[in-house]
Amino acid sequence: MSSQVLVGIIGIAALLILFLTGLEMAYCMIIVGFLGFSALISFLPASNLVVKDFFEAFTTYSYTVIPLFVLMGEFASNTNIAKRLYGGAHKWFGHIPGGLAMTTVVGATVGTFSGLAIPEMDRYGYKKELSAGTVASVGTIGMILPPSTVLILYGLICEQSIGRLFLAGIMPALMIAVLFMAVIALWVTMKPSVAPRGERSTWVERFKALPEMFLVLIVFAIVIGGMMVGFFSPTEAGTIGTVAVFGLALLRREVSVPMIKKSIKGALKTSIMTLMLIAGSSIFGHFLAITEIPFRAAEWASTLPLPPFAVMVAIIVIYLVGGSIMDDLAFMVLATPIFLPIALALGYDPIWFGIMISITLMIGGLIPPIALYVFITGNITGIPFKTIYKGVLPYLGALAFALVLIFLFPEIITWLPNKAMGPM
Repeated sequence: MSSQVLVGIIGIAALLILFLTGLEMAYCMIIVGFLGFSALISFLPASNLVVKDFFEAFTTYSYTVIPLFVLMGEFASNTNIAKRLYGGAHKWFGHIPGGLAMTTVVGATVGTFSGLAIPEMDRYGYKKELSAGTVASVGTIGMILPPSTVLILYGLICEQSIGRLFLAGIMPALMIAVLFMAVIALWVTMKPSVAPRGERSTWVERFKALPEMFLVLIVFAIVIGGMMVGFFSPTEAGTIGTVAVFGLALLRREVSVPMIKKSIKGALKTSIMTLMLIAGSSIFGHFLAITEIPFRAAEWASTLPLPPFAVMVAIIVIYLVGGSIMDDLAFMVLATPIFLPIALALGYDPIWFGIMISITLMIGGLIPPIALYVFITGNITGIPFKTIYKGVLPYLGALAFALVLIFLFPEIITWLPNKAMGPM
């Protein structure tokens, strides 16, 4: 073993130890990357590297896509746009057994709907394990559904098309949503008491709700469709989407100074955290590059007397464990520079790999010890974690089944981007 590889292994171990002390992953990567680069090269080049990587992370034009899409989400969350979307879906599905839970699947975002969906389901007598388990599990779909911060970050770090990644996530997200609805239907069939029927809306009320739902879908179609046909870049798409959502709120007279302040504050917090992760990842990535660990790992994996799928299963298990003990973004930024070269050496598509690890991290976000989405739902609603865990279990089965399907049939991921944008 060369001295560079040994220093790299020590650096990775030190990174994990620092993280376990409670330090943010971005700072862990900056510290270890700087010290490791200093040890292998010298102090002055390491100092220049830190300055250069920070400057690039906060001034690169393509990274402006992050605050724009985040701000679009904040505007949607802090106005009644999301609430009306939920209300419209409720009018169509609320009267069937488990319909309110299915409506929450249509919402597909834990932060927006946990404070809205659970009280509504409580009002109709839904059991806590179904309502809370649904909200926690559905929140994970946002990781692969545009405009996913995880996919944006993966695209920037791995130099992949963000538009292609957004398209690649749509079919798996729809498939997982259908599987979640099947879980709800099976659950309420086997145990009707968990989800009594809601009120039946009239056809007039249902059709009155359609325009509001169509407006949101039109914004989504413009943003994603514009990138599909190459009409505008991801940054331009983020700008158009943000302006469109703000315009909808303005038409509904839901824009206020407190709403704008809250949205900007939330967007700044998320965006700066993400840009710090990019800067830290870049510094740590440069350190890993001079240790040659990613390249040697790729070379070693390609010579193993194992079929490629067996190596990929091992990588998925690592992401599963990592996603269960730390934040999904942080682990993706840490692990991907090491494992992407291995996946490429084994002949796997980088877009497929990005969606695959995102779904793996979705599962990791629902299992102990951290279970980020369970933690968020419990904190917002006050429902005991034990009850939420009980409700999450059926959805974990659906996610595992989706992972197997995508592994066996990669076209579920690659078909739409290849059809819309052509093969890579």
